[in-house]
Amino acid sequence: MIVLLVLLISFALSCGLFEIISGDPNLLFSGNIALCIMLLFTAIGHFKFPEGMAKMIPSFIPLKKELVFITGILEILAGLALLLPQLRFSSGVFLILFLIAILPANIYAAIHHLDYQKGTFDGNGLKYLWFRIPMQLFLIGWVWFFAILNTYYSL
Repeated sequence: MIVLLVLLISFALSCGLFEIISGDPNLLFSGNIALCIMLLFTAIGHFKFPEGMAKMIPSFIPLKKELVFITGILEILAGLALLLPQLRFSSGVFLILFLIAILPANIYAAIHHLDYQKGTFDGNGLKYLWFRIPMQLFLIGWVWFFAILNTYYSL
């Protein structure tokens, strides 16, 4: 999935850039920069595909499109907050809760074969979850490691 590639490539490039500039890859900051870039990337989808993403939200929840826009803004703000050491821990906690909260929407979309980019119901279906759920756990681990655990312990 492209989101995972954005995260890993951003991390590698950031580490490389810090290594060239200072001789230290600055793993902690590089991990948070990569997560910020990934969140900015995923937030674009909230504004580019709001109708399709709104279909990921179960019918009993009102104001779906507005919720898509709000979550996109929250992703941007949380990503930027990761770059500020004084906000990193609270942003990390928020992001872990956020990633847990959106997992049911991803499961709902997979069960209904939603392709949110097209806004159609001919997507990959349940086989998508074989990648999405482990990726979600990986992202939670990434946030935990770089934004929470290592906020107070230097890498």
